[in-house]
Amino acid sequence: MTVKNNRSRARKVLSAAGVLALGAAVLTGCAPATTAGGCELGPEQDGDLVLKLGTALPLTGNLAFLGPPEEAGAALAIDEINAANKGITIDATFGDSGDTDNKAYDTEIPRLLGAGVQAIVGAASSGVSLQFIDRVIAECVIHFSPANTSAAFTDYEDKGLYFRTAPSDTLQGEVLGNLIAEDGHQRVSFIVLNDSYGTGLAEFTKTAFEAAGGEVIAEPTYNTGDTNFTAQIAEALAGDPDAIVLITFDEAKTIVPELTSQFPGEKLYFVDGNLTNYSEDFAAGTLEGAKGTYPGVNESKIADFVAKLDSNWQARGNAALELNAYGPETYDAVIVLALAALEGRSTDGANMSEKLQEVSGGSGSGTKCTSFAECADIINGGGTADYDGPSGAITFNDVGDPTDGNILIQQFDGNNVPATIRG
Repeated sequence: MTVKNNRSRARKVLSAAGVLALGAAVLTGCAPATTAGGCELGPEQDGDLVLKLGTALPLTGNLAFLGPPEEAGAALAIDEINAANKGITIDATFGDSGDTDNKAYDTEIPRLLGAGVQAIVGAASSGVSLQFIDRVIAECVIHFSPANTSAAFTDYEDKGLYFRTAPSDTLQGEVLGNLIAEDGHQRVSFIVLNDSYGTGLAEFTKTAFEAAGGEVIAEPTYNTGDTNFTAQIAEALAGDPDAIVLITFDEAKTIVPELTSQFPGEKLYFVDGNLTNYSEDFAAGTLEGAKGTYPGVNESKIADFVAKLDSNWQARGNAALELNAYGPETYDAVIVLALAALEGRSTDGANMSEKLQEVSGGSGSGTKCTSFAECADIINGGGTADYDGPSGAITFNDVGDPTDGNILIQQFDGNNVPATIRG
């Protein structure tokens, strides 16, 4: 299901006095230009560009199942850009975002910044990104997530340096709430991760479900690192719900067995944080008929890309990918960063941020292109590129959000494996 996101806000702007001061500085040649957020715009760079890129993706923690497809997406984009010989190469430093329990980001983000990266791709978790976004943008480094969906980022004071290729949870919540209502459920309970992602998505889902005539009867929460969910399960079941929505991450592996011993598995609903292959985790049939949603593209429409993603990943010595969630979004994040650097003739974070909306087609009237090499040729020839990738059109608005997104609806089979049924 494709839904349109028309929200937009102006990024933080300079005061009138600041504008006058900046104008005076430019006229007198006393100071370099700055972005609206205060980061200095560097000069155009001569010769071939080298973009120092860091990743902070979930190699550990409660979203570790998303680590392989996201790292695979970054790796494929880096390999293609470096092989293209179009005037830019990427020098990558890979890192682990962890989660808010193990706090891997507390050592990884300083390590990446110490290595001089000019952009960081990650984290997957909105709650984790909120733990380090200020540290990143304080260094005038771009913070670019392929999977953050919390609405909190839309209005965040980010100096114009935060971007994402996944749509806000306002979209997923609308689709999920309406799906539950369409399935005939009237009284629903939630079990919710207590962070910006979990509580935000729960609120948007609740709003849509109630607008469709439903009632949310319980919304117990838990914190990252919790291992016992008996109290939350009891609260969710107390009002005799028609269905239960699990807005969780990897904790679903602990919640589901206890919950389904008391409640039909086919009446559970999942979200992008936990919609994955459970064939080795639960008895056959446990989740048969259960449904879920996540932002993404129907894999049947990007089959060639999915095959290339897995092939490149295995060629790097890794096991075959079990899922591809947010792999396309990570790939596209790296591609548009390289295109923005090429367009601005600079790998400085502030300079790239000024060009990201343009190369995504969010401003100007660029020429459509669907690969790094094709878009780079347009830019190197003096034109304007408008990149569309495997994750979709992207098309950033003026706050770094994609203006439209696709929400897949999936259903679990008898082996507890989800497959797309709509989207």
